[in-house]
Amino acid sequence: MQTLAKVAVGFVALVHVVISVAEMFFWKCPRVYGRLDDVFHFTQAQADTVAPIVANAGLYNAFLAAGLVWSLWATSYSKSLKFFFLSCVTIAGIYGGFTLKPITFAMQTAPALFAMFLVWIADKQSVSRGGTT
Repeated sequence: MQTLAKVAVGFVALVHVVISVAEMFFWKCPRVYGRLDDVFHFTQAQADTVAPIVANAGLYNAFLAAGLVWSLWATSYSKSLKFFFLSCVTIAGIYGGFTLKPITFAMQTAPALFAMFLVWIADKQSVSRGGTT
């Protein structure tokens, strides 16, 4: 279960790496900003105007990914780090689901909640076997 939990955390980190790369480096491409057409209907000029703001959001997503990767290698407070960064992803996904697109909930929140569940189960198994967390 420990391995499955780590894979789930790694998957959430990977999703945030992809999001950050798209936001920081590819936002000005119509295929990227066009994914929000049903909400914002950006023109190329508008996408160019908001690009610095989106790139800043991409940097935050990169920090989330970095924190999740750190939690995978950390020996101290590993479970706490996982829960903290997965909670941040969950909250960001809920907010994004309400303010951007509902699919954000499925893309960010659901995997983070699932990973938190697996981390919790793995910890419970470790404790019942006499391991440390």
